[in-house]
Amino acid sequence: MTDTRLVPVILSGGTGSRLWPLSRAQHPKQFIALGHATLSMLQATAKRLQACGSQAPIVVCNHEHRFMVAEQLRGIDVPAAAIVLEPVGRNTAPAIAVAALEAIRDDQDPLLLVSPADHVIDDDAAFSAALRTALPAARDGNLVTFGVTPTRPETGYGYIKASGPGAAPVASFVEKPDLATAEQYLASGDYYWNSGMFLFRASVYLRELQHYAPEILAACQAAHAAIVRDLDFLRLDEAAFAGSPSDSIDYAVMEKTERAYVVPLAANWSDVGAWDSLWSILDKDDDGNAVRGDVVLQESKNCYVHAEHRLVTVVGAKDQIIVETADAVLVASRSHAQDVKHIVDRLKTQQREEVTTHKRVYRPWGYYESIDGGERFQAKRISVNPQCSLSLQMHHHRAEHWIVVSGTARITRGNEKFLLAENESTYIPVATRHRLENPGTIPLEIIEVQSGSYLGEDDIVRFEDAYGREGRTD
Repeated sequence: MTDTRLVPVILSGGTGSRLWPLSRAQHPKQFIALGHATLSMLQATAKRLQACGSQAPIVVCNHEHRFMVAEQLRGIDVPAAAIVLEPVGRNTAPAIAVAALEAIRDDQDPLLLVSPADHVIDDDAAFSAALRTALPAARDGNLVTFGVTPTRPETGYGYIKASGPGAAPVASFVEKPDLATAEQYLASGDYYWNSGMFLFRASVYLRELQHYAPEILAACQAAHAAIVRDLDFLRLDEAAFAGSPSDSIDYAVMEKTERAYVVPLAANWSDVGAWDSLWSILDKDDDGNAVRGDVVLQESKNCYVHAEHRLVTVVGAKDQIIVETADAVLVASRSHAQDVKHIVDRLKTQQREEVTTHKRVYRPWGYYESIDGGERFQAKRISVNPQCSLSLQMHHHRAEHWIVVSGTARITRGNEKFLLAENESTYIPVATRHRLENPGTIPLEIIEVQSGSYLGEDDIVRFEDAYGREGRTD
């Protein structure tokens, strides 16, 4: 019997370095509500695919982002069929392969609708229509990609040439062109932007991967065969997966297979790869400015200004990107938006924390936010979600003072257990086992003041943890 299920595969492994300082390694763009959106890009993707009548998604992400993926999906009532953790990044061909292997468990063979987590599609109806056009070709055993109808001579995207209208065989894949070539592509009407979204049966993709990139499939099969379940997550075998070549699905399969089809997609799509692409899809004022937050502009044109924590005023600027966060500010010409990644690379070589984390760091139980710090002390604001708890833990080098701002805290300190209400406080000595819990129905907010000779986040020993992190520092 033919498997008629449609299973989304959401690829959520990117870091979005060109959208720094908003997007960072531990909280990249797919987990952020960009522009005027209320949902994160991951959430919007999951909702869009759910609306197409699909099954629960398989999400492929890296280990560090696992709790954000789970929490954001729970926040929109979209349960995942599986959250597969990549121990190392190996590009899209292996990521899709392990998702396909997971999908064919128990002799199933669904259609896989593959989508990155960090793309924007404003016209869901147009996307659904393109999907309906693609379904017959995919059911017939072809690998369908969605080609975005170009709206400008874009030099930052790869292109696909179609052999005809509708769902048609791919004539050729084309690398990123220069401006003159991109203008010719746009004028011809035969070329589409390569969206990185696909539809195919799981077995068909694995068969083509076996034919064109057998070393990738062998490594993924070994990694998946040794998979370990960790709460809601599936951990691939690290050694086996690391042995896979790192390659995109385009290079590994799509540019070689004789079964590549393309379906046009005109849905106001953007991969939001850099600040200028975000500016291009946002609503703007009469002077071409797009803003978010507390922003005042004077005689400025064609700018994107993003204010996170304070008033930002701009006078006489043209074609600028200005992004303010709690600990970093970016000012860049829109024409150099792609070069933000070079700034990120420089900050990496300097081992700057601003590349990796924000002031606010999310954890499976809530978040903490650095308030102040100096020699031998650090102050944080901690928010614990209702009915959640931190691990039972100990620190070798620091003591902690906790002051409850709102909510009720249940404290474990050594052999003691007690409750703290608003405006009450306690002290956790160095090397004392302790735990912070929120037994209530509203968020627990506390101020934590750390003191000691070393205040790094890796000074933690976990004895018990509801999230399977015993012995880990993340």
